[in-house]
Amino acid sequence: MSVINLSVRGLVYVSQQPRAGEILQDIAKQVGLTEDERKENLENNLRSLLKIKRYVILLDDIWDVEIWDDLKLVFPECDSKIGSRIIITSRNSNVVRYIGGDFSIHVLQPLNSENSFELFTKKIFIFDNNNNWANASPELVDIGRNIVGRCGGIPLAIEVTAGMLRARERTERAWNRVLESMSHKVQDGCAKVLALSYNDLPIALRPCFLYFGLYPEDHEIRAFDLTNMWIAEKLIVVNSGNGREAESVADDVLNDLVSRNMIQVAKRTYDGRISSCRIHDLLHSLCVDLAKESNFFHTEHNAFGDPGNVARVRRITFYSDNNVMNEFFRSNTKLEKLRALFCFTEDPCIFSQLAHLDFKLLQVLVVVIFVDDICDVSIPNTFGNMSCLRYLRFQGHIYGKLPNCMLKLKRLETLDIGYSLIKFPAGVWKSTQLKHLCYGGSNQASNSCFSISPIFPNLYSLAHNNVQTLMWLDDKFFEATLLHRLMNLRKLGIIGVSDSTVKILSALSPVPTALEVLKLSVSRHMSEQINLSSYPNIVKLCLINVCGTMRLNSEAFPPNLVKLTLVRYKVDGHVVAVLKKLPKLRILKMDWCSHMEEKMDLSGGDSFPQLEFLHINEPDGLSEVMCRDDVSMPKLKKLLLVQGSGSPISLSERLAKLRI
Repeated sequence: MSVINLSVRGLVYVSQQPRAGEILQDIAKQVGLTEDERKENLENNLRSLLKIKRYVILLDDIWDVEIWDDLKLVFPECDSKIGSRIIITSRNSNVVRYIGGDFSIHVLQPLNSENSFELFTKKIFIFDNNNNWANASPELVDIGRNIVGRCGGIPLAIEVTAGMLRARERTERAWNRVLESMSHKVQDGCAKVLALSYNDLPIALRPCFLYFGLYPEDHEIRAFDLTNMWIAEKLIVVNSGNGREAESVADDVLNDLVSRNMIQVAKRTYDGRISSCRIHDLLHSLCVDLAKESNFFHTEHNAFGDPGNVARVRRITFYSDNNVMNEFFRSNTKLEKLRALFCFTEDPCIFSQLAHLDFKLLQVLVVVIFVDDICDVSIPNTFGNMSCLRYLRFQGHIYGKLPNCMLKLKRLETLDIGYSLIKFPAGVWKSTQLKHLCYGGSNQASNSCFSISPIFPNLYSLAHNNVQTLMWLDDKFFEATLLHRLMNLRKLGIIGVSDSTVKILSALSPVPTALEVLKLSVSRHMSEQINLSSYPNIVKLCLINVCGTMRLNSEAFPPNLVKLTLVRYKVDGHVVAVLKKLPKLRILKMDWCSHMEEKMDLSGGDSFPQLEFLHINEPDGLSEVMCRDDVSMPKLKKLLLVQGSGSPISLSERLAKLRI
């Protein structure tokens, strides 16, 4: 008889353009399949794991039955004695009926008046210490109830309305104006409220909100990408006399949209800032409709029409139908007004389609190719003619090279090919505006633009005050002058770290004051010990030990370190003792680490004084994590333990209660 192990759970978003492979990969990662098991025989390994686990899988927003037919083959038969469940949400009752039958359907009803007002109250007073109406007049309470009544019991409408009211004065006059703008027909409540919330946005925020519609439905959007696109298109403008950076203004805009409940936070960074976000499907549809009306952007579904109108398209996105995309590019070779182009596709031939187009005014170009296997692509030389380009991002299992002619793009601010296998061109970027440079490092054959040899020009020809991100730099192109010249460098990643680089970093003086994030990937044996104790502003450190060794002692870490990630490190009692003493560490991640001792003891009166989140991912050789007292780790809130394929890892009682 099989032994049922610990319960597992998974939540995935399916949406209108589902990809079964990506969904299964997401589920597999959440339920604990190892990296190797996800790469080889994914479906069999996932099915075998779920057979011996009690699981709950939530598939959110299924639109058609075809994707379920693909996914159900992986799920074992649910045994009611075990208690495993698959929960599905859909806006189409026929889909749910097909999957589970009539008796499995639970139709969500609108909230009643009291629950509606309770939700409204919670969202109105979310930033107040006193979550009640004690200081409000009876008249304001009555107006609030009337506003809630117009929302028809729909949670999204209530939340968006509350977010809109939070941006106004809490007065009867201000709230009455909102009430008067809302439809009296309950059935129109949600659509009217969403449109009203858009109209209530300050003029400067509206195009930033519409930008979310350029992404596919349910897509998780990195804040880094979004804010840099806004800046590239001058949707965020900083006056020359204003000392605030455009990035700070963009962060404020994103936080404002979140505060209004128009955008949902998916992840936050180590310091509480927004890392990634999503937009609700209904608000996404609103973006698409409003963008079409105002000619802000078009999708593949509404791009065709009068040739004169197509020529005036400012932005266009393709994220579902490859045939429509290819036909559009064949039929419309002159898109002279185009400012932004987004292509989310499974067709690696997209680059040949784009080769014949004239992009004189293009400022933002995003190409994301969804393919499982690595494929060769040829990036056309015509891309070097995009003289206005400020933001460029390629992503996917695509292998190729940026043509050398792209080095002459003088206005480029962000170049992000870090999530691809695209090679770097030889030469020097002519751009004096380049701020963010993200590429794969180990996959780059032509790195002469970083060479310190006098034969080649080098990175130092870039505008010293602009470069903020450099990921990943090959170790052989690193020297002390780099950090002395790039005075505003905030994020640095070095791959193939050698003893010489460790010496430079350890002895560097003066240390760069702007550097906040440092990532080091070691792939060889190290004899030197790193010393980052003189770097007061580094708050995030990632050490990746691919196949080498880097010894860790108390001097290895910056004094104000907040987040530490160790990847594939050998962890013993000495390493744990060093980590315990880090005074400001709040987040500790240990990914695929080899544990020299079966038991990891986190106890000790002064152990991890500020640690809030501990993440142990697929450890090797670890059988128990213990904390033998109640004074260690006094601020620990969450423990995430993802086990590999070995024996279950036991947790002491306190840690088990904090496990998520």
